[in-house]
Amino acid sequence: MPDLRLLRPGDEAALDRFLAGYADTSMFLRANARAAGLEDRGEPMQGTYVAALEGDRIAGVAAHCWNGMVLVQAPHGHAAAVTREAVRRSGRAVTGFSGPWDQVVAARRALGLAAASVAKDSRDELYVLDLARLVVPPALAAGEVRCRHPQAAELDLLVAWRVAFATEALGATPGPELHRASRADVLLQYERGSDWVLLADSAPVAYSVFNAMLPEIVQIGGVWTPPELRGRGYARSAVAGSLLAARRHGVSRAVLFADPANAAARAAYLSLGFRIVGDYGLVLFAQ
Repeated sequence: MPDLRLLRPGDEAALDRFLAGYADTSMFLRANARAAGLEDRGEPMQGTYVAALEGDRIAGVAAHCWNGMVLVQAPHGHAAAVTREAVRRSGRAVTGFSGPWDQVVAARRALGLAAASVAKDSRDELYVLDLARLVVPPALAAGEVRCRHPQAAELDLLVAWRVAFATEALGATPGPELHRASRADVLLQYERGSDWVLLADSAPVAYSVFNAMLPEIVQIGGVWTPPELRGRGYARSAVAGSLLAARRHGVSRAVLFADPANAAARAAYLSLGFRIVGDYGLVLFAQ
């Protein structure tokens, strides 16, 4: 068994040094720790972080977050141990897992949740893009559509879109609780300045967010176009517009993960210059 230690304030630099070696699959862990620190009071972005140590170096970590999600980065076989300890220390219920696929499988099995009912259980494809190689869609380049941060008057629309996204893409169950959670998520992204809308003829037609942000890399998520507006390239223009803005602020890399069954999403991301480099696990338990 590895030595396990609860990470506390003062451990941020050591944690980030470890995670930076696995940057493409550690975005939630790195961004959350930078934004909210290593104390866990159950507030948004916070979590209980437990590390596996080999000597005095971190060799694996799991965080049990404020929302019940377990985030794992333990490439040396410690996923089960750090997950069990993080969940034990947090005392929270587990709502899902996110991280490299094989580690998610190990973490889930370690908690005896391999057979638990799920809303989503996906071995997604992991995409990466050097932003110097971003291919800008012609409509965006020509100014036929434009991308910007949402305005306050658009938030109710975006909440409705987020509910629809969660229902279709994440297997969520419609109802008051989903609406409440979707509103909280939209407001958090709005306050962080990490959300984007695409406009055609001054009307919002697509939505995208950076669900994790670092100075040099962003992770894209929550991409949504209403069904009646699909097939027009709006989603790829929303993503490209957000990445052009990020590039102007010094960001050099983007990552995302997507369900391999979504052929339209795959085509859109590949057309922007993304490459598929591996896999990524996302498990959300039925509520």
